[in-house]
Amino acid sequence: MALLRILVDGYSLLHSWPELAEGRPRHSAAARDELISWLVKYQDAIGTPVTVIFDGSGKVRKGAPDEFARQVEVLYSGGGQTADDLLERAAYRFRELGDVLVVTNDSAVRDVVGGAGGLTSSCENFLRSIQSEMEQQKQDIKSHNRRERNQFNRPAIR
Repeated sequence: MALLRILVDGYSLLHSWPELAEGRPRHSAAARDELISWLVKYQDAIGTPVTVIFDGSGKVRKGAPDEFARQVEVLYSGGGQTADDLLERAAYRFRELGDVLVVTNDSAVRDVVGGAGGLTSSCENFLRSIQSEMEQQKQDIKSHNRRERNQFNRPAIR
């Protein structure tokens, strides 16, 4: 069965990806935005919806709406809840509909989700998956462009 959705522990993934938003605090809006940008690209490449969940109430910025929010679901835990709580609850509720992958380095969350029959991944394994998929997409685009270029460089047959 194909994955129904990928649920990502946002800060767990940010802390596991030091190259992302280098020089910026892990809890900054800039770091979150860069993570979301990568998750949008990954979601587009694999065709599976992604939800990223961050601890705390997200600061709503004035001005234009977040360009990524329309593409990847971004949630913030509310008062008295953590991202871990939301990940566990969402995985439990989705289980009747299909397979959901929970991405976190929190072993307790992975144990709870796995114990309920859900799929889990460490952040490091998920990052390898993102990097592999992005490299494959890059190669696919390069091959496509080469084929298109060759098609127009051939002399016309009459």
